[in-house]
Amino acid sequence: MHLSYQFLDSPVGRLKLVAHETALVAVLWENENPDRVRLAELSEDSKHPILLETARQLNEYFARKRQSFDVPLDFAGTEFQQKVWQALLTIPFGETRSYKQIAEQVGNVKAVRAVGAANGKNPISIIAPCHRVVGANGKLVGFAGGLENKDILLKIEKLQ
Repeated sequence: MHLSYQFLDSPVGRLKLVAHETALVAVLWENENPDRVRLAELSEDSKHPILLETARQLNEYFARKRQSFDVPLDFAGTEFQQKVWQALLTIPFGETRSYKQIAEQVGNVKAVRAVGAANGKNPISIIAPCHRVVGANGKLVGFAGGLENKDILLKIEKLQ
């Protein structure tokens, strides 16, 4: 499967948007750990319709004019990871959930650490809002984009 990418400059750094012909497959961070999300060979495409639409919607989000996304998504991961990533999509804009709450939602209250690991492997950052998952005490913990960016994203959502 051929993957295309383009970059988007944003308030949380330069994001790399990745899609195949029919769906977005990744939103990656500027200082991304190359082992966090494994992708096939990529080629840059500044005219890819899904990437252009993703960039438009992300720009609206950063400008506080969008609270949800409607680009087609294609998550690649284990069955458990898929459940966690689908659970992320249900967290309302401006709200947070704990890892324990996500574990309960996916049907395994004892899987808190596994939820954390799956959350950390979320390939479609921001759109699948892993930044909305916080520690049980409400503190910001673990985020592939860095805790500073997690804080920025949560502040964008609270200022609406």
